[in-house]
Amino acid sequence: MRIESIETIPYAIDYARPLRFASGEVLVADHVLVRVTTSDGVVGIADAPPRPYTYGETQASIVATIRDRFAPAIVGLDVSDRDRIRSIMRRTVHNDVAKGAIDIAVWDAYAKTLGVGVSSLLGGWSDRVPVAHMLGFCTPDEGVAEAEELRERHGIAAFKVKVGRQPIEQDLALVEALRERLPADTVLYVDANRGWSANQAIAALPRLEGAGVISFEEPCDAAEAMGRRRLAQHSRIPIVGDESVPTPGDAARELQSGGCHSVSIKTARGGFTNATQVLGLADGLGVDVFMGNQIDTQLGTAATLAFAASHEATAARPAELSNYLDMADDLIAEPLEIVEGRMRVPSGPGVGVVIDEEKLDRYRVDR
Repeated sequence: MRIESIETIPYAIDYARPLRFASGEVLVADHVLVRVTTSDGVVGIADAPPRPYTYGETQASIVATIRDRFAPAIVGLDVSDRDRIRSIMRRTVHNDVAKGAIDIAVWDAYAKTLGVGVSSLLGGWSDRVPVAHMLGFCTPDEGVAEAEELRERHGIAAFKVKVGRQPIEQDLALVEALRERLPADTVLYVDANRGWSANQAIAALPRLEGAGVISFEEPCDAAEAMGRRRLAQHSRIPIVGDESVPTPGDAARELQSGGCHSVSIKTARGGFTNATQVLGLADGLGVDVFMGNQIDTQLGTAATLAFAASHEATAARPAELSNYLDMADDLIAEPLEIVEGRMRVPSGPGVGVVIDEEKLDRYRVDR
C-alpha cells in the first residue's frame, strides 16, 4: 500500500450566491483537487480551498507546495504512515490547507483500502450531524429571507451570521432582525472574522446577548492580545477562536492565555490528524468545539461531515455544512443531502463520495 503518486488539479466553479465577510469574499471556488494513488490502485481524494486573505495560500501556491515540496518526500511511504507524513509536512511552516488536503486524501485512501468509512475509523459516534449555515454580509430583509428559505427547503435552524462591518450598527440590526423575525428555536451565533477592534466587540456584547447569540467567533485580531483577553473576561457569550487556532499549539496558546473560551475546528485547515489533536486538546481542557467551514465544496463538506460525525463533542452541535448550496455546480457524482436540518454520512468507503470526471474535466484550469 505504498503511495505511488500525489496529483494536484486546480479547478474553478462560480458561486451563484457569493459570500461576503470581514476578511474577504468568495465569488469563485478556485480550489485544488488532490489525489493520492497507492500501489494497489486505490485513489484518495481531498479538496484544498485557498483563502489568501486569511492564511496566505493561493491556488498556485497549494499546487506548487504539494508538487515541489511535499510529494517528493511522501511518495514511496506506506499509506498507513500518517504520523510520518505529518512529521514531514511539519518541517514546512504554515501551508495548512495544502497539508490538510494531503492528510485527508491519505486517510481517504487508507479507509478505502480497508473498505470502511473514514468516520468509522475516526470514532464512529454517529451517522448524521445537525447543520448550520453561514449568512454573509446582507441587509436584515435579505438575511431573514435567506434563512427562511433554507429552513423551508432543508430544515436548517442554526445560522452563523457574518459581522465585522463598520459601523457596527448595521450588523447588530441584522442579528436583531433575525432573532425577532425567525422562529424562537432558531440558533444564532456570530463571526466577525477579526473585523472589529476589541473595544467595538465589547460595545456590541449587550445587544448580541440580548439577541440570544450563543457564541462570538474571532471578534478581533489575535494580535490584540490584551484587548482579546479583556473581551473574553467581560463576555458572557463564549468567545470562539478560529483563524487564531489552526494548530494544537495555537489553540493551547489562545485558550490558556484567556484569548478565547472555545475553538472552531476545520478539517480543510490541517486535515483529520490535526483536527483530532485539536479536539483532544479541547477535550482535555474541558472547552467546547464547533465544526467550521472554509466555504467548502461538497467534497470538502464530506470531509467535515466525516469528522463531525465521528466524535460526541463535534456531533453535539450544528456543524457548518451547507454553504456549497450557494455554488453553481460541484464535482461530486452524488450530491449530499440535508433532510430536516441534518446531514447523513455517505455510506461508501473513505469519505464516501466520488468525483464526476466529466465535471472535473469541464472545470479544471490546468489544461
